[in-house]
Amino acid sequence: MTSRLISIQKEPFSVDTVIDEVKAASNGIGAVTTFLGIGRDFSKGEVITDLNFEHYPGMAEKKLEDIRARALANFNIIEMAIYHRVGPIAVGEDIVLIAAASAHRNDSFMAAEWAITELKRVTPIWKTETTSGGVVWVSQTP
Repeated sequence: MTSRLISIQKEPFSVDTVIDEVKAASNGIGAVTTFLGIGRDFSKGEVITDLNFEHYPGMAEKKLEDIRARALANFNIIEMAIYHRVGPIAVGEDIVLIAAASAHRNDSFMAAEWAITELKRVTPIWKTETTSGGVVWVSQTP
C-alpha cells in the first residue's frame, strides 16, 4: 500500500502542503530539510526547451515507498515525503520534492541527500530533454 507521503503525479505539488504533511507526524520535529528539483534550461552545452518524464507505473511508486521506508529505518528521522512529477514539465517548474523531518538538522540533511541519490539510482523514471538538436534521453544522473 502506498503512503500518502509518496506521490507520482502529473499536476504540480505544493511544497508548503507537503512540508505541513511531514510536520504533522510529530511535535518532536525540530528540522525539515527539503530537496527541490527544478527543470533547468541548460544542460551539457545545450539549451533545453522542453522536459518530459516517463515512469513505470506501480513499480516507480513501490521504489519510492521502499526508499522512504529505508530512510525511516536507517536514518534518525521522524518522517519523509517523496513527490515526483511525470509528463511534460516546463523549464522552471518543480519536478521532485523530498522532505525529511527529524529532531535535529543533521539527520534530516543526511536522509534527504541519501534519498535523492537513491531515487535517481533505482526508480524507473526516465527523462527526455528537447534541445535544438532534437529529443535526447537523459541518463539518471548527470
